[in-house]
Amino acid sequence: MKPITLIFLLLLAGAGFAGVEYREFTTPEQQEAYESLTSELRCLVCQNQTIADSNADLAADLRRQVYEMLQKGQSKDEILRFMTERYGDFVLYNPPFKSKTVLLWFGPVLFFLIGVVFVILLIRRKRTRPSKALSDDERQKIRRLLDEGDRS
Repeated sequence: MKPITLIFLLLLAGAGFAGVEYREFTTPEQQEAYESLTSELRCLVCQNQTIADSNADLAADLRRQVYEMLQKGQSKDEILRFMTERYGDFVLYNPPFKSKTVLLWFGPVLFFLIGVVFVILLIRRKRTRPSKALSDDERQKIRRLLDEGDRS
């Protein structure tokens, strides 16, 4: 009975290592800015999650860095500017519309339109291609080959 209890307690002890990040803020405005920033910055590892949602180590580092910058008194705009200078516009979950990010904004639409054009051309080609009807001689050859194959 004691080994089972020991194993159970060891399993429960492992759950204690799965910690939750806790940040203490001096003002509600800082907490609001922190939550806003972590939901606006993209996790560079996951790429489809914000750093608030990601469990990646880099996202945890970015959350820590945002917290430290807020504690030093930097504004939200200063932090966003620092992050984009360091990691580029890709770090923003909703990047601004400018010449460098045109492909990010119009890329999906462009690929969709290319796919639609491809499908339309494929359908047109099938409609305009004359169907090859088999002559009577060809049908007889096929029938003879199929019949011979059944006998062997």
